[in-house]
Amino acid sequence: MPGLIRGVARTAVIAGTATAVSNRVSRRQQGRWAQQGEQQQQQQQEPQAGPPPTALTPDDEMSSKIDKLKELGELKAQGLLTEEEFAAEKQKVLA
Repeated sequence: MPGLIRGVARTAVIAGTATAVSNRVSRRQQGRWAQQGEQQQQQQQEPQAGPPPTALTPDDEMSSKIDKLKELGELKAQGLLTEEEFAAEKQKVLA
C-alpha cells in the first residue's frame, strides 16, 4: 500500500509540474503573439514613404492632372466618391 501511495503522489507531482510549465509556455507565447500583432498594426498605420517627387515639365504636369481627374471621374461614376468628395479632390488637383 505505501508503494501505491508513493506512486500516486509522484504522478500528482509530475502532472502538476507539467501543467504549470504548459501554462507558463502558453502565456509566454500569447505575449509574443500580442507583440507581433501590435507591431503589424503599427507598420500598417505608418504611412509608406513613396519615391521622391521628380521635376515635371509643364506638359507632363498637365497630363498628370488630366489623368488624376479622369481617375476621380471614374471613382465618382462607380459610386465610390460622393459629389462633395469629388469636388474637394478636384480642387486639390487643380490648385
